[in-house]
Amino acid sequence: MTDIRHAIRQCPIFSGFPDQAIEEAARHARVRSFRTDEQIYEKGSLQSGLCVIAEGSVRICSVNAEGREAVLMIFDHGSWFGDTVFSPNTPRVYGARAHESAVIVDLDGERFHDLMRRYPQSYPVVLDLLSQRLWATMSLIEDDALRGMPARVGRRLLFLAQMHDGNRIRSDAVSFRLTREHLASMMGMTRQGVHKVLKDFAGEGLIEFRYGRVTVTNPLALERYLTGLG
Repeated sequence: MTDIRHAIRQCPIFSGFPDQAIEEAARHARVRSFRTDEQIYEKGSLQSGLCVIAEGSVRICSVNAEGREAVLMIFDHGSWFGDTVFSPNTPRVYGARAHESAVIVDLDGERFHDLMRRYPQSYPVVLDLLSQRLWATMSLIEDDALRGMPARVGRRLLFLAQMHDGNRIRSDAVSFRLTREHLASMMGMTRQGVHKVLKDFAGEGLIEFRYGRVTVTNPLALERYLTGLG
């Protein structure tokens, strides 16, 4: 059984709230379970909520008229998502699916706004996290515009490892579900091009790739390698 209070308390976006606010959030949140690849919400929907991943992982994606899915980001347990929680009554820009079987703690957007109003000490933490996501997104756009394929793929893997390890880059190995198709979709590349880069990284001992999972064996070593690529 999911411990709602623990899931909320461990989520970074709630770290600026006092215990009383955590208790309130836990009382009003709901828990939902999803199978692998099951839709959590679709692009264009109007619901506003803050979602905390208590178990599993979630991919943020968009699907075109032909049904082709573009993967934009993958979040691991402990992370939060919900692109309209700060802009209620606007359509969701992207959809979300369970990347692996997932348990989501969902707090209504109006309830979250009310907590922020009554506990203003939360603002610095929330704004800092939003700024981090903004700059991370801009860095990825810069990578796509200015860097070669190996640097682009490597930096995306490093970013995913960082997101799966509490927004940290350490020497400990980090493993997550990621197929060549997922990565090619995220990067706007061909599967064959991504496969070659992954094979080269594996040859350098920077990653292991098997059974639809990538293991970044040492994120710090990968970061140093990418610095050499420019």
